[in-house]
Amino acid sequence: MASADTEVSRRPRPLSPHLSIYRPIVTMVMSIMHRVTGMMNVAGLVLVVAYLLALAAGPEAYATANGIYSSFLGRIILVAFTWSLIHHLLGGLRHFIWDAGKGFGEERYNLAWMTVTGSILITTALWAFVVVLENI
Repeated sequence: MASADTEVSRRPRPLSPHLSIYRPIVTMVMSIMHRVTGMMNVAGLVLVVAYLLALAAGPEAYATANGIYSSFLGRIILVAFTWSLIHHLLGGLRHFIWDAGKGFGEERYNLAWMTVTGSILITTALWAFVVVLENI
């Protein structure tokens, strides 16, 4: 005869809802992106530290780092890092608004879209300014 423990362990356990159950909405995607940009910022700070170490190591190391960071791939990574910083900042401001008890109604969707749009526009404007300064 089976014990009570064996009977319980044979029953299928209930499953918790997960990402395949939910339809993605902008606020859910922004929550995920806030975490992703936080991790991107850590990776970008490693690049900043590497650049500063190259600067401290002397002219040859600095020239090598400068060559890497000014290459096409280096620029793409720097633009992504810039976008990550700005997106994370704007997401933090959105959370600050929520901490103040505001923006929980339908405006939460507008705040999420403003985070996306603002991060793209500010990053584009900042890098356009960098390109203009380089060509002066």
